[in-house]
Amino acid sequence: MTPKNPKRRSQAWFGKQDRDGFVHRSWTKKDGYPDDSFDGRPVIGICNTWSELTPCNSHFRELAEFVKRGVLEAGGLPLEFPVMSLGETQLRPTAMLFRNLASMDVEESIRGNPIDGVVLLMGCDKTTPALMMGAASCGLPTIGLSGGPMLNGKFRGKDIGSGTGVWMMSEMVRAGQMSQQEFTDAESCMNRSRGHCMTMGTASTMAGMVEAMGMSLPENAAIPASDTRRNRLAQLTGRRIVQMVEEDLGMAKIMTRAAFENAIRVNAAIGGSTNAVIHLLAMAGRMGVELSLEDWDRLGSHLPCLVNLQPSGQYLMEDFYYAGGLPAVMREIAPLLHLDALTVNGKTLGENIREAPCYNRDVIKTTEEPFKEHAGIAVLKGNLAPDGAVIKPSAASPHLLRHRGRAVVFENIEDFHGRIDDDDLDIDEHCVMVLKNCGPCGYPGMAEVGNMPLPRKVLLKGVTDMVRISDARMSGTAYGTVVLHTSPEASIGGPLALVQDGDMIELDVKERRLHLDVADDELRRRKAQWVAPEPPARGYARLYVNHVQQAHLGADLDFLVGGSGANVPRESH
Repeated sequence: MTPKNPKRRSQAWFGKQDRDGFVHRSWTKKDGYPDDSFDGRPVIGICNTWSELTPCNSHFRELAEFVKRGVLEAGGLPLEFPVMSLGETQLRPTAMLFRNLASMDVEESIRGNPIDGVVLLMGCDKTTPALMMGAASCGLPTIGLSGGPMLNGKFRGKDIGSGTGVWMMSEMVRAGQMSQQEFTDAESCMNRSRGHCMTMGTASTMAGMVEAMGMSLPENAAIPASDTRRNRLAQLTGRRIVQMVEEDLGMAKIMTRAAFENAIRVNAAIGGSTNAVIHLLAMAGRMGVELSLEDWDRLGSHLPCLVNLQPSGQYLMEDFYYAGGLPAVMREIAPLLHLDALTVNGKTLGENIREAPCYNRDVIKTTEEPFKEHAGIAVLKGNLAPDGAVIKPSAASPHLLRHRGRAVVFENIEDFHGRIDDDDLDIDEHCVMVLKNCGPCGYPGMAEVGNMPLPRKVLLKGVTDMVRISDARMSGTAYGTVVLHTSPEASIGGPLALVQDGDMIELDVKERRLHLDVADDELRRRKAQWVAPEPPARGYARLYVNHVQQAHLGADLDFLVGGSGANVPRESH
C-alpha cells in the first residue's frame, strides 16, 4: 500500500507498513472497511453529542448518517465518535459546570485519534461552545453543524415558545391566572418535534454565533430540525469538510478577531442570549484572540435588535428561517461587519450574504425601522461589579433600566426558594432582588437561576417585572430586568457577598452603572467578617472550583486557555 498523501495526519496511524500500522488498520477493518479505505484519503471525525438524556440532540444519529454520506461522496473516510453530551433540561446541578469538561473530551478525542478534519454535531446550549472550544484547542480543519430548532409550539390556537412559555405560564399559575391542568396540558404542546429551543435562547443564539463567525455553512442557524433541508445541509457539510482538509483550511484562518467582532454585532441584531458573552470569551481564549467584556459593550450595545423573536418579541425560529434567517439579518447590517472574513465554504462573509433575501419584515426588521433601539448586551460596572456584569436591555422593562431600590437578599438558591412566596417577606415591586453564591464557584457551575421568579405577593398585584441582580446566568429564553454575571462572584468574596437586606442599590443602564450605596468603611468591615463557603470535597467539581476563571474572563479553566495544537502523539504500542 502506497499512501496518496503520506503527510496526512491520519497516515501516522494508517500509513505505516509495520506492526503498529497492522494494528491500526486491522482493528478498523473489522467494521468492513476495504484496503483502500486507508490509502491516504482524509479521515473525518464526526464529533457527536447524541444522547437520549439530551433531548435537543436526540436526532443526531440520523443527522450523522447524512454527514457520512457527504464525506464518502467527497472521497473521505468518516469515523463517528461520541463525546460527553450536555442536556440543559436534565443535567444537574447545571450543564455549565460540565462545559469545560466536555471541551476536554472533545480536544483529547480529536488529538488522540487518526483524524484529519472534524464535523461538530451540536445543538443544546452548552454542546456548541464545548465542542467549539475543544476543537479550537486543536485547530484542525473543522466545521460546525447545528441540530436545528424545534417547530413552533402550538397551544390552544396560539404559538408558544420553549423556555419563554414555561417562565410566563409558571408565573401565571402562581398568580392564579392559569390552572395547574392547563399548565400540564401545555407540556405536550410546547416541544412537539425534534430539535432545540425554537426561541432565541442560547441554543439558537450559539448556532447563530457559529454561522456569524463563518464556522458553518450558510443557513445553519435557523433550518428547523424536522425540515429535510437540515439533512441536506448535513450532507453538504460532509462534502465540504473533505475539501477543507485538502485546502488545509484550519480554524485559525476563520476564527479571527474580525470573526468574533462580527459575532458580537450579529448577537445584538438578533437579540441573542447573554450566555453568548461568556461562551465567546472562552472560545476566544482557546484561539488566542484578544477579546474582553468591554468589547461586547463597545461593539454591540449601541446596535438595534432587528429580529422580532421571543423572548424579546413575538415570533419563533421557524418563522425566522422562513423570513430569510441569519443571512438576511447579516445583509441588513452588512456595513457594520467585516465582509472580507473567510468562512468554511471558502468564500468571504460578504460573498455569502450579498444576495440574501428577506421575505417577512414583521420578523426581520430594517436598520431604519428596527424592532428595538440600542438593544445589544450592555456591560455594567461599579462598586457592586468591579469586573463587570451584563444585562440584556431588549428583554428588560424600559422603566426599570434606571432604578434605585432596597435590596432583598437571598444567600443561595435554597434560601430563595424557601422564602420567595412567604407572605411575610418584606418586599414590594420597588425592591431589588439579590441572589448570591450562584456564580462559577458558588453553585458550582454558574446555573441559570438569575431570572428569579417574582414574589407571589407582587405577582398578585399585577406586577410582571422587578430588578434582579446575581452572579448567576439566565436562560436565553428568559426575560426581565435581570443583571447577571456579577464579577467577582459572591463565593470568592466579591462585593455581592457583602450586600445586606435594606441596602440601597442603584442601576443605571444608560450610564453603565451598578452601585451599592454603602460606605467603603462599612464594606471593609463586612468583608473582614465574611466567611468563605466550603469547596466541593472531591472529583471534577473540586477541580473546577480550584481552576475556573471568573465570568468576565469566560469561566474557562485556567489551564485550558490557549491550545496545544494537533501534533501526532507518541505511539500507543
